[in-house]
Amino acid sequence: MKVSIIIPTYNEEKVIIKCLKSLSKQTYKDIEIIVVDDGSTDKTLKVLSGLRISDFGFRILRAEHRGPGAARNLGAKKAKGEILVFVDADMTFDKDFINRLVQPIIGGKTRGCFSKEEYVSNWENFWARCWNINEGWQERRRHPKNYPDKQKVFRAILKKEFERVGGFTPGGYNDDWSLSYKLGYEATAAPGAIFYHLNPSNLEEIFFQAVWIGKRRYKLGLIGVILALSRASLPFSLLIGIIKSIIFFQPQFLIFKVVYDFGIFIGILAYVIFKEGSK
Repeated sequence: MKVSIIIPTYNEEKVIIKCLKSLSKQTYKDIEIIVVDDGSTDKTLKVLSGLRISDFGFRILRAEHRGPGAARNLGAKKAKGEILVFVDADMTFDKDFINRLVQPIIGGKTRGCFSKEEYVSNWENFWARCWNINEGWQERRRHPKNYPDKQKVFRAILKKEFERVGGFTPGGYNDDWSLSYKLGYEATAAPGAIFYHLNPSNLEEIFFQAVWIGKRRYKLGLIGVILALSRASLPFSLLIGIIKSIIFFQPQFLIFKVVYDFGIFIGILAYVIFKEGSK
């Protein structure tokens, strides 16, 4: 079965080449790679234009900045594959990743997959390790221990299933999950599909990623917003930052927590005051 790999990009000039290089070395050969640039304002398009497309086997689509969900939908619309694979520009992959990821679909065991074999690619960076501490993830991986065999984020899915529900609902932070809600089922784990994902590696990246996360819908409406603002307030940040710095022997986590929660706080205010969601 032909596989279409769709990569949304938004200001990814520093990472997109590594992503494409690792995809070009896949053992599964019947693939196409579609890069959908979501209105980048940095040198992403210049970097892509400078690559020899014949070496990497990709094509570029351009769109106005509407967020990753809309970019993935555009890529899927132009895709020729029977299976759609969605990855991020800051990911790299084991050479057998695609093969392992799609085998359960090809074998008729499921209609959509994800992988639990997701590792932090910049673990040597202490800010990246702080991100794991904050998220409650296990060491070196981007998920908690005892991660379930089903989850809402699809890495691969049959194109006909994707088209049946009209793809993702664009909306920023939560758009990954929208496909599962519309389908009425979750993705199942594909054994052995190993890949690597960058955590934010400096305070600027941490802050802006937190702002993006903060600009999302909250359960319980106004009550949920108030609770989120309380958790992101300075007194709470200092308390949690001090406790976890001691528990994990990472004194810099206190700085991380204050910067991260300040970003969340700003993101929430932007969402509430300006109705400005993530994209």
